[in-house]
Amino acid sequence: MKIVSVIGARPQFIKISVITNLLKDLEYMKIKHVLVHTGQHFDDEMSKVFFEELDIPKPDYNLDIHSLNHGAMTGRMIEKIEEVLIKEKPDLVLVYGDTNSTLAGVLSAIKMNISIGHVESGLRSFNFKMPEEINRIVADRLSTFLFCPTDTSIENLFFEGRRNEIYDTGDIMYDAFLMNKDLIKERTIAKDLKLDDKKYILLTIHRPENTDNYDKMFNILSTLYSMDYNFVFPIHPRTKQKIKDFNLEKFINSNILCIDPVGYLDMLKLESCSGLVITDSGGVQREAFFNRVPAIILRDQTEWVELIKEKFHILLDTDPKLIRYWIDRKFGTEIKRQPMIFGNGDTSKKILDVIVEKFKDKF
Repeated sequence: MKIVSVIGARPQFIKISVITNLLKDLEYMKIKHVLVHTGQHFDDEMSKVFFEELDIPKPDYNLDIHSLNHGAMTGRMIEKIEEVLIKEKPDLVLVYGDTNSTLAGVLSAIKMNISIGHVESGLRSFNFKMPEEINRIVADRLSTFLFCPTDTSIENLFFEGRRNEIYDTGDIMYDAFLMNKDLIKERTIAKDLKLDDKKYILLTIHRPENTDNYDKMFNILSTLYSMDYNFVFPIHPRTKQKIKDFNLEKFINSNILCIDPVGYLDMLKLESCSGLVITDSGGVQREAFFNRVPAIILRDQTEWVELIKEKFHILLDTDPKLIRYWIDRKFGTEIKRQPMIFGNGDTSKKILDVIVEKFKDKF
């Protein structure tokens, strides 16, 4: 049995760490796992640190494709992934999430009549201005096996006419959190930054709907600048450049501590020690929930609607009055009730069980 996994972005490194960890325990199954890193996130802060701290095996192929527009990047990836698939002849291609690497992996595999498994299937924001939404829909339409993280994701697929090969597996990011939970206690980043526990707000902004919009970036930064809270801001390289381009650096003052992007374990530590999280990241909003910390989601929509329906998190646009109101209301509170909306932490096992059953003639 041979599986090719296609990854390329920071959230996918976290997800693949769970799969590779399980496969180490299942060596007797003799599953050959080939890891393809497209290079979409390529520098040390966005890639290398994740492989090292999460003990992810070195990729079998590193395509080194990055820093291009969507069309050029996806096209180059398809070309190179196809070369890998011709050489490896896998039984299954696994893709993860909603990135250009996901889309390229799906398109490469489907043209070669190779079965596809989509991990984190069925999520929808219903916003076609988001490139990720296009990637999700195409991946789900073409994939053979749909591994769904939530009840809502299953409902979305049913609404779109999918009935077969849908699997309720839970969220693999919850697996990753549980797998690394004890290691969070050992991280010293909060202490190193001289942060008092629950006395700061963690801020992350990286989505183009925010970073490419001057008005939104102005509203966010000027509002936080004017408030009597301390913020820690691991700043994405593209966000940093946009702040400079928009001439908004004047709002990065003593109460907003900008730091370089951090690895997965340090991010979990910063989340767990914060009094509130403000983010536009799908991953960070779930991690905040896992850590029982409420979050303000600076987006018009979110794919993780359960967090909003259950009122654990707040979904906002960038209206300054609303930002101020909800920071004051949510800061220092705690999520006391955690329903199992993301599964039981055995997502990777459920995925591998499906694969073993569907390809049992290979074992």
